Amino acid sequence: MVDLAARTDRLDAYLAERGLEAVWFARPNGFAWLTGGDNVVDADAATGVAAAGYDGELRVIADDIEADRLADEELPDAFAVESFPWYADSLAAAVAERSPAPAAADFDVPGFEAVDGSRLRQPLTDDDVERYRELGREVAAAVETVCRNLEPDDPEYEVAAGIDISLASRDVDTPVVLVGGAERAQAFRHYTPSDAALGDYALVSVTAERAGLYASMTRTVAFDAPDWFEERHRAAARVEATAIRATEAAAAGTLVGGDGDAASADAPDAAGDVFEAIREAYDAVGFADEWEKHHQGGAAGFAGREWIATPDGDEPVRWPMGYAWNPTVRGTKSEDTHLVAPDLTERLTKTGRWPTHETEPVDVAGIDAEPVELAAPVIR
Repeated sequence: MVDLAARTDRLDAYLAERGLEAVWFARPNGFAWLTGGDNVVDADAATGVAAAGYDGELRVIADDIEADRLADEELPDAFAVESFPWYADSLAAAVAERSPAPAAADFDVPGFEAVDGSRLRQPLTDDDVERYRELGREVAAAVETVCRNLEPDDPEYEVAAGIDISLASRDVDTPVVLVGGAERAQAFRHYTPSDAALGDYALVSVTAERAGLYASMTRTVAFDAPDWFEERHRAAARVEATAIRATEAAAAGTLVGGDGDAASADAPDAAGDVFEAIREAYDAVGFADEWEKHHQGGAAGFAGREWIATPDGDEPVRWPMGYAWNPTVRGTKSEDTHLVAPDLTERLTKTGRWPTHETEPVDVAGIDAEPVELAAPVIR
């Protein structure tokens, strides 16, 4: 169950700041954030079949095909469910007719302003963190179970199908499943599964979702690794370790300037500041241009990435929050989802049964030099 009191406190502040009477969410991640439920019927649709709103009261509007099911199976009792005839109106029109104004929505409603749902979903609440831990363990268990049984002759698409099935059995959806054998993992950063055999090694990258929360991870299995493989993987891992330590410092407001003085910080640093630490890390490990080949990841939670770090990114680095950094050095990748909180940093996508290595961040001003435990390749 979601912490509705924490949600409504955040929404009360938003409505007061914007001078609004109501706010509505029909995109699946916004709906899940507010309700803890699922409004998806058609996975290809940008919006779900119902809108959840707050106007001092918690409300859901859906057509009469969906309203009873949502009330029975998806929604806490605190939500009042209203229905409209399926043939009479669109969801947007029904919300516009029934909502007080002025209002905002995360989908196109005539006369409403747009709401940035991502900002409202950050930082995570205590109940989000507990559900995130459970999701991370489930995703890691499913992916690692499949990866431990890989063989060089396995086609990429069969590996992807196995991961889909393993996660589906745990009630986890898989919006992203990438499987790259040795040849394609070197050629492409997004190795969408093909009929190619894995060959000498494999990268398996997954972003998985349950109840609106998203966890991302990559696992590497090597059968006959190339000579350069260990150096490149270790370099990518050191960049990830640097990103994690830079995230901690940025959330504390002590990354910019590198003085490490949390007592003097009155606001978090920005995504672009973490990106600069990542860029320094690539340079330090000897692969200065590799950051240009693929995005580096960013904040995670109720989206695969709530934001992706860029050189000029001004998004505040918040905590407690999920972060999924995914540096790549050609043919290799290092990625897990971490919880970064004031009192701890925790790898969420772990089982304790996959090999790890203590990975030192590079020397960047303002960050902790303590090694980070990261997933290592499995050598078969």
